[in-house]
Amino acid sequence: MSSSESAPTAAHRTRSVVTVAVATAVAVVVAGIGAVLGGQQSSASSPPAVPDAPRLDAADGPGSDHGHDLGADGDVPDGVTVFDDVPAVANLDPDLLDALQRAATDAAVDGVVFQVNSGWRSPEYQDQLLREAVAQYGSTTEAARWVATADTSPHVQGHAIDVGQWDATTWLSEHGAGYGLCQVYDNEPWHYELRPEAVDDGCPARYADPTHDPRMHR
Repeated sequence: MSSSESAPTAAHRTRSVVTVAVATAVAVVVAGIGAVLGGQQSSASSPPAVPDAPRLDAADGPGSDHGHDLGADGDVPDGVTVFDDVPAVANLDPDLLDALQRAATDAAVDGVVFQVNSGWRSPEYQDQLLREAVAQYGSTTEAARWVATADTSPHVQGHAIDVGQWDATTWLSEHGAGYGLCQVYDNEPWHYELRPEAVDDGCPARYADPTHDPRMHR
């Protein structure tokens, strides 16, 4: 091949390489924009998160140093429902437990399960939770917004349950009054107690948090 023929051929090859490189770069940029827009659309269409009941026994489990059988003080193993025979459930006030089980049976038709994050607690376990709350929140005043003393806690009395999973608390917020089950505190959508009068009159007004509850100041 002569030198007069090789120059155009080289130029043609150079243009081809440049064209392919530009096309590849454009494809990468377009794909990146699509991924960003897709992620924004997915986030915009997702429902807002609703908090589940916090697990107060996260440190418990095999190998924990509590010195007692798991569940004996009212700490709750994972997956417990209102139908399980564990102290946190079995030691609840019988009327409260009956209302919970009737509500849970009806909720199951809608595919909702009433898991238990906390129910009855021993005074010792309540004291432990309060100490942990003080350490976490930095003061007894702030801790009192979330954890009561053993002398005042409705959990120790077997009169309260913390229902796990947002779909269960959402179901109870809509239907719980029909069973006498009422949310008591604005800051704890998982905390339910029995108010039999709610069946006819609806649930009473909620307290902002436990520090506004007269029962906590006796």
